[in-house]
Formats: sequence, structure tokens, C-alpha cells
Amino acid sequence: MFNDIGALELVTIVVLGILIFGPEKLPKVIQDVTGFVRKIREFSDSAKHDIRSELGPEFKDFEFEDLNPKTFIRKQLTENEDLKEIRGSFDLRKELNDVSDAVKSSASDSAPAAAATPAVTGPDLLKKPAAPAPEQHSRFDADAT
Repeated sequence: MFNDIGALELVTIVVLGILIFGPEKLPKVIQDVTGFVRKIREFSDSAKHDIRSELGPEFKDFEFEDLNPKTFIRKQLTENEDLKEIRGSFDLRKELNDVSDAVKSSASDSAPAAAATPAVTGPDLLKKPAAPAPEQHSRFDADAT
């Protein structure tokens, strides 16, 4: 639960606890907090047990951590044999290199042909369209929306 608390943070918490509660009340406060955490854990374990018993024997391997989407996806990717086979046969670098080579070769093949054919007249889709004239703007009514 407190795996990411370092020594400096722990000392800071203890010093703040002494300053806030005083050395006389601090042991009682620590007992109350640990008892509260223990009751929450017991309640959580009881709820998990009740849910598992209600789900039935077909969900005996059910883990509540699998409800986290990241954990579920990670577990499915590592345990699913079909996905391991697909992942092993698929080389992303090779695929990207093949696609980039195909694009480069088609661009070099089509460049001389494009220069020989006459230019097609029409709108240039790569250019940014000109802004409409101010008269064409519709008025915006903030109260109507």
C-alpha cells in the first residue's frame, strides 16, 4: 500500500503527526488509523468473497485486478496463444520498410509520367481555401444557442 513512500516522506509524516496530535495522543491516533485500515481490508475481502461465491464455480479463477483495463489487456496479450503466434509472425519494421519502399518506387515511377501529361485544371486540393468574403458570414446569435 505504501510502497512508494521514501524515508524522508515517512519522517515528515511522523514529525507532522507529533506536531499536530502531540506525543501523548499520537499512539492512540496510530492505533485508530491502523484499526480503520484493518476494518476496510476485512470489508473488502468479505465483499470479494461474497462476489466470488455468487458468481459460481465457472468464475473460480476470476481476479478483481483483471477489471482494470490495462491489466486485462496485458493479461490477454501475454496469455493468449493465438495472439502470441500472430505477434511472432508480424514484424512491424519489415512491414514499414516494405510500404516505404513501395511508396518511393511508385513516386519515382509516376514523376516522369506526371510531367509528360498536361495539368488538369480545377481546384488545387492541397492549397488552403481563401477566406469567404465578410458579407457571406452568417451572423452568430449567442442568445439563440
